[in-house]
Amino acid sequence: MKQLALIIDLNVCVGCHACVTSCKEWNTSGWAGPMSDFNPYDANPTGTFFNRVQTFEVGTFPNTETVHFPKSCLHCEEPPCVPVCPTGASYKREEDGIVLVDYDKCIGCKYCSWACPYGAREFDEHEKVMKKCTLCVDRIYDQTLPEEERKPACVLACPTSARFFGDVYDPDSKVSRLIRENGGYQLMPEWGTNPANHYLPRRKTHLQIHEDELQRADNPLKKEGLLPEPPKDQQTLDDIYLSW
Repeated sequence: MKQLALIIDLNVCVGCHACVTSCKEWNTSGWAGPMSDFNPYDANPTGTFFNRVQTFEVGTFPNTETVHFPKSCLHCEEPPCVPVCPTGASYKREEDGIVLVDYDKCIGCKYCSWACPYGAREFDEHEKVMKKCTLCVDRIYDQTLPEEERKPACVLACPTSARFFGDVYDPDSKVSRLIRENGGYQLMPEWGTNPANHYLPRRKTHLQIHEDELQRADNPLKKEGLLPEPPKDQQTLDDIYLSW
């Protein structure tokens, strides 16, 4: 039995969104595309993404940390999105455990998105079907590519090597060793979905912050004091501007 999955190291993810953009670039023109955008650049962008990076600040000042948390479909062993689909469009492949959507059968009812506890389903407003991460299934089995390139686009694009890909059921695979040796964990295991994707936890570091380090060393007011006020009868720039 085989279960392909992603392993994400939260300790080295810097939130650069290279995984997001590379996923969008590869999949929008590939087997899973197109991935529509209606308003990609304004204040409230809308669009279809298979991978998103959520950023959180944790702790209390001055002992705070910024955590970047990439999330996509977790390719669960017991995917709740599959049994609720009325047309059988959502299915899990037996040969590698990848969960996919058959667009020809999907009617866009969104039942799968309501059933997914991770919010990993995306409704394409243009195509009117549900879409999700495919683990770049059209790439990882492409025999025309060199073997080292038969990985999901997000894995290849990550500049800090925070993403890994492989068979989590193979005890000798790199991803299985990473899970065992680094305390890899599943997201929200209480739901009983048994996600295939795992996260490697952040390693805790203890910072020694002194009181004087909380003040900016280059603060001009701290060095020179408050600037002197001009004489009351001296003309100001505002007066000059208003005289025009």
